[in-house]
Amino acid sequence: MPNAADAGKRRGQMSDAFSTMVFLALSGGFQDAYTFFMRGRVFANAQTGNVVLMSERLFHADLAGSLRYFFPLLAFALGVMGTQHLRHRLRGRRGMHWRQWVVLAEAAILALVGFLPESQNALANALVSFSCAMQVQAFRKVNGSAYASTMCIGNLRSGAEALEAYLRTRDADVLRMALRYLSVLALFALGAGVGGLLCPALGLGSIWICCAWLLASFGLMFLPAEQE
Repeated sequence: MPNAADAGKRRGQMSDAFSTMVFLALSGGFQDAYTFFMRGRVFANAQTGNVVLMSERLFHADLAGSLRYFFPLLAFALGVMGTQHLRHRLRGRRGMHWRQWVVLAEAAILALVGFLPESQNALANALVSFSCAMQVQAFRKVNGSAYASTMCIGNLRSGAEALEAYLRTRDADVLRMALRYLSVLALFALGAGVGGLLCPALGLGSIWICCAWLLASFGLMFLPAEQE
């Protein structure tokens, strides 16, 4: 169980707050819907799906087709590395929290993606995957519980595990943990559903909706965490 020192640390970080996570999870779901429906049925976040599709194309001797899924994988890895580099460069500096810089960079990247034409779908998918990697690498906890705002399998596993523990122990804290994970899943699904509905109607610029959500998270991180 977390100790008092850990709890105090969490209260001091709005990047760990549930309200910040809400907009990150919505954005994560929307980004996957955007690249899948608008950018050639490539996943921005679900790199497992890209591995499956890349391998399928390779075994059909379709090198060009496999590269369509390889570049998002490569961009995701580079996004993780870039975020870690940014963290070590900015952590501990006065001014904005290093995670706020990550959110600003992510919003700027997605803003650029909205201007790219369909002929540059490969670049657009790589940039969105890079952006997703930045988000998942920078934001790993919500109220002290490990989570991912751009993918589902880890949250589903942790939520199911916590729910089983609650049914066995009737511990209210464990139930709250299970509900947090289920909330992340629901918000991701809501973002994906909104994306599936609005992307065809609004076109390639629909990704700018994610920019608004990310900027909302950015603004929330200026608030004292006690207001959470």
